[in-house]
Amino acid sequence: MTMFAAKEKATSLLGQAVDFARWLGLAAAPTFALMAWISAVGPAGMTMCSAASPFMPINDMAVMYLLMSLFHVSPWLKLFSARSQHCNTAIAKTKGD
Repeated sequence: MTMFAAKEKATSLLGQAVDFARWLGLAAAPTFALMAWISAVGPAGMTMCSAASPFMPINDMAVMYLLMSLFHVSPWLKLFSARSQHCNTAIAKTKGD
C-alpha cells in the first residue's frame, strides 16, 4: 500500500466521521423536543423532581428539555440557510441549454 492510498483511506474515513457527526447533530434538537413533550404531557408520577408548584403548566424537566432543544437547533438553522442559499442562486444558462 503506497502512502497516497493510505492517506486517501484516512481522508475518506475522516470524511465519513464528519458526515456522521453532522447527522448526529441534527438528531439532538428533535430528540430533546420529543423528550420535553413526553415530560410535559406524561403522567404526574413520571416526574423525578416533584418540588415544582402544582400551578405551573409545565414541569422543570420539560423546561430543561425545551432549553436543550433550543441550544441544539443551530445545525438545523445552518441546513436551512444552506438550502435557501442554494435555491436562490441564479442558474446561468449557456448557449445550447
